[in-house]
Amino acid sequence: MAEEQDNSQKTEDPTQHKLEEARKKGDIAKSLDVPIWFLILATAGIMAAAGPISAMIADPLTRIMDHPHAFRLQDGGAQQLMGSLLLSLLVPLAIIFGAIAAASVLGHLVQHRPLWTAEKIKPDLAKLSPGKGLQRMFGSQGWMNLLKSILKMAAITAAMIYAVWPEATAISESSQLEPAGLLAMTQAIAGRLLIAAIVVIGIIAAMDFAWQRFTYMQRMRMSRRDIRDESKQQEGDPHIRARLRQIRLERSRKRMMQNVPKSTVVITNPTHYSVALRYDPEKDAAPVCMAKGADDVALRIREKAKEHNIPIVENVPLARALFATVEVEESIPREHFEAVAKVIGFVMNTKKGRAR
Repeated sequence: MAEEQDNSQKTEDPTQHKLEEARKKGDIAKSLDVPIWFLILATAGIMAAAGPISAMIADPLTRIMDHPHAFRLQDGGAQQLMGSLLLSLLVPLAIIFGAIAAASVLGHLVQHRPLWTAEKIKPDLAKLSPGKGLQRMFGSQGWMNLLKSILKMAAITAAMIYAVWPEATAISESSQLEPAGLLAMTQAIAGRLLIAAIVVIGIIAAMDFAWQRFTYMQRMRMSRRDIRDESKQQEGDPHIRARLRQIRLERSRKRMMQNVPKSTVVITNPTHYSVALRYDPEKDAAPVCMAKGADDVALRIREKAKEHNIPIVENVPLARALFATVEVEESIPREHFEAVAKVIGFVMNTKKGRAR
């Protein structure tokens, strides 16, 4: 009951992360009928090229049979003959087995990307459980596999009858045919059977792959809670991230306020922006931004400056430009050197005048 209730809550499509994790474990959507169909295609191709391949195999054997006196078996001649014979058979055999291997690999590649995993061959005691075995045999998946097997056998049988039935009369009279006629009839029946098998098994493979894909995606479905938990694992709890961001912001503001007393001047716009600059000719190649802020933070910077007798200069365009282009503890951009130099020069001259 709990499992059914849990499955009923899984209404969302699986995320890419879950699909990738399942793939790493070897859990993918695949149909075993697709590689079979490609193997049948490879077989058809081999049969279509049977003439040239047979000639490549028969030529060395024919030469041996037609000219046996041309080959010496003494003094290692037998080994040389066997080696040359095997070498001549290498190309046709490579064509045959290469086509079969390529068809087998292609039958898997059209369904999924290359996959290398040892998860499926790891020992699993749960697979030895009689209960699990009975569940696989008599569960919904087991009955579905039985139904598919019956439908496949019925379709293949119907295709064989369709291929052979037109030749029923010729088959019944085959005892009266010449060898050449019997061979032609056999080739015609084999060709019809092969074409029927390609068509029927191709349709079965396409339908089975679509079914396997559908059941796989249904099995991988997630609940909204699963998606939230996965998001938290990947990106962290949003509440925690917001809290950390707030802590970093508070620390940054506290550090800025500690830097204000070290400033040379505070440039303001007088209510919205405040930028505190430091310029020490012995340390700084250019003025450095010690703190900046808008609205409430700007007000706190001005109040801190007043507490420590830091000059406050109102310059609306310069305050806006510096706030937008310079970061804390960085030198101001070169395009603001002249304007800032005038402000700092004015502040220094004012201080000298007061000293005198």
